Amino acid sequence: MNRKIAVVGLGYVGLPVAVAFGQKQKVIGFDINENRINTLIDDVDFTNEVEPKELQDSDIEFTNDPNNLSKVDFIIVAVPTPINKHKQPDLTPIMKASEMIAKHMEKGSIVVYESTVYPGVTEDVCVPILEQHSGLKNGIDFFVGYSPERINPGDKEHKFTNITKVVSGQNDEITEIVAGVYGSVVEAGVYRASSIKVAEAAKVIENTQRDLNIALMNELAVIFDRLGIDTNEVLKASGTKWNFLPFTPGLVGGHCIGVDPYYLTHKAESLGYNPEVILAGRRINDNMGKFIATSLVKQMINKNMPIQGAKVTILGLTFKENVPDLRNSKVIDVIRELQDFGVDVQVTDAEANHKEAIHEYGIDLVPYEKLTPADAVVFAVSHNDYVTRGWSQFERLLKHGKGIVVDIKSTLDKETCPENISLWRL
Repeated sequence: MNRKIAVVGLGYVGLPVAVAFGQKQKVIGFDINENRINTLIDDVDFTNEVEPKELQDSDIEFTNDPNNLSKVDFIIVAVPTPINKHKQPDLTPIMKASEMIAKHMEKGSIVVYESTVYPGVTEDVCVPILEQHSGLKNGIDFFVGYSPERINPGDKEHKFTNITKVVSGQNDEITEIVAGVYGSVVEAGVYRASSIKVAEAAKVIENTQRDLNIALMNELAVIFDRLGIDTNEVLKASGTKWNFLPFTPGLVGGHCIGVDPYYLTHKAESLGYNPEVILAGRRINDNMGKFIATSLVKQMINKNMPIQGAKVTILGLTFKENVPDLRNSKVIDVIRELQDFGVDVQVTDAEANHKEAIHEYGIDLVPYEKLTPADAVVFAVSHNDYVTRGWSQFERLLKHGKGIVVDIKSTLDKETCPENISLWRL
């Protein structure tokens, strides 16, 4: 397909998309963040999703000047779709992006959204904005499509080019054009959804399904904790059955699993339906930080440790291992709950940006080498930097090499736990 392509939004989703196309043809890569543009021009991706050589080998014109969008006729929108403090969808980024695109859109353009939304956003929210600010008529002067992103931050195995791409357009002709464009770079092939709303719904339930499965594991972990049973050992036993799904308990944060279900429930409630199962799963997952912190405090009390003024070290603040992304990390819930108990908390992270941690959460990260010995350590995020150090690191991290270790993801080998360390796992 001979289309001139632009990607709007160069974060965890947009940059890999731009690079994939940029290795085949000239691409406009747009982002409103001037620092992001400048670092990409220098072949530096601070999200660590794209290697410097990949940037060097891609023909991408990085810009924060929206006038450059008038050079293209196929615009891919990959801006964030977060939730607000009331857990309601915040469509501000996608609406502002649509307004900006409209002001520079040429006749004959196709705008394809990749951002996670609830069914109806592309046609009912974005199209009117595109029409209003462009003076063009949808279906005549320009067209829209939707192709849900499936980027998994930090995953070097499942990448944009080898994950099946769901595509859709407002009619069959546009769907075929969208399929042709993506099919030119996605080696895994494309799947044509029957409508834009079907494609939007498919995306939002992918993460809702995963959220609910993890919620079940988290609820089981709470029950097994009261029974004095190790959840990890239960799951290993159950996992010997061929059709048992391999989900594990943990903190569910980030900008996908911890957010997307609220887009679906918002739409359901607007239609007069109360989605009980989905919201129940969300409540369980949102409360796990408090449960972990409370469980640690109980462990400390049982060992006659003073709580007020006790020192606890948190290893990892990002929402998942081996990525610098701090957005919607649930580790902060553990930290805040411990602080409410009067605990002195010090936090370190091998991947996170120090300034971002202060901006997002007011957390002043301590370099790993400067951590002072603590009464307990919460192994919150399984960054490789911590995993490779194993049990030996706690000789320095704990006071006199003994105390409590909370291993949220059961990363450490229970069988080799030192005798002077009390291990609690979710």
